[in-house]
Amino acid sequence: MLARRSLARIATQPSSLGAAPKNARNMATLREIELRLKSVKNIEKITKSMKMIASTKLAKAQRAMQSGKQYGLANSEIFQHAPSENPAKRKLFIVVSSDKGLCGGIHSSVSKATRRAIASTEKPIEADSPIMVIGDKSKMQLSRVLGKNLAMSFNQIGRDIPTFADAAGVADLIVKSDVKYDGISIVYNKFISAVSYEPDIVEVVGENALKESAGFRAYEMEDDVTKDLAEFSLANAIYAALVEAHACEQSARRNAMDNASKNAKDMIDRLTMQYNRGRQAAITNELVDIITGASAL
Repeated sequence: MLARRSLARIATQPSSLGAAPKNARNMATLREIELRLKSVKNIEKITKSMKMIASTKLAKAQRAMQSGKQYGLANSEIFQHAPSENPAKRKLFIVVSSDKGLCGGIHSSVSKATRRAIASTEKPIEADSPIMVIGDKSKMQLSRVLGKNLAMSFNQIGRDIPTFADAAGVADLIVKSDVKYDGISIVYNKFISAVSYEPDIVEVVGENALKESAGFRAYEMEDDVTKDLAEFSLANAIYAALVEAHACEQSARRNAMDNASKNAKDMIDRLTMQYNRGRQAAITNELVDIITGASAL
C-alpha cells in the first residue's frame, strides 16, 4: 500500500530531466534567423565586390568595343558593294556567347534569336543548318533543342577583352572545317546602353557569294584574293561581334549584381526585423515568468 502511494506520488511529480524550457522553440528560431542573416550579409559582400569588378571591366570593354566597331564598319562597306544575288538556303550560324554566368539573360537572348532565325518562315532556310557556338553557356542551351545542328564549339574566349587574334583563330578553324554552308550569320548581343542590349544578326558574305557578285565580276582577280578577303572579312565580323558582346556581358553582370545587392539588403532588413521581434518576444516571456513567480511568493 505504501509502495503503491510512493509510486503514484513519483509519477505525478514533474520530471526535471530532459524538460525543455518554454521558449526553446523561440531560441531555436532566433538561432536559425541569426545564421541566415549572417549568410545573407556575406552574400551581399560578394555581390557588391562583383559589381565593382564588373564596373571596372565595363569601362575597358566599352573602349575596346568602340575600336572594334571599326572592323565591322569596314565589312559593311565591302558587303554593300558586293550584294548577294541568290539568298542562302543553308546558313552557318555563329552564336557569340561566353563561358561565365551571373549576368542575367545575356546567353538565353542569343539562343532564342538563333532558334527564331532557324524557324523563321519569312526567310526560310534548311532546318539542319549548322550552328557553331562561342561559349559554353549558349552551347548547353542550344544542345537541348538543336543538338543535331551543332557542328563546332569554342570556349575560353572572352575571359578577358577579346583580341583580333582570338577572332582570327576562330575564323581559321571555321574555314578549314568540312561544314557546308551558303552564307554566314553571326548572332550576338548588340550594345545599346549601359543598362540595355538586344540580340542582333549580322550577315557575312562568303567566298562563293563574293565571286558571283556583280561588283567583283567586273574585275579580274585570282581565286586566292576572294578566298583571303572572305576569311579576313569573317575574322573582322567575328571580332566586332566579340567585343560588343563582351561589353554587353559586363554591363549585364554589373546590373545583375546591383539587383542582387539590393535584394540582399531588403532581405537583411526583413530578417533583422524578424530577429528583433523574436528576441523581444523571448525577453517578454522571461519577464512574465519572473513576475508571475515573484507574485506567487
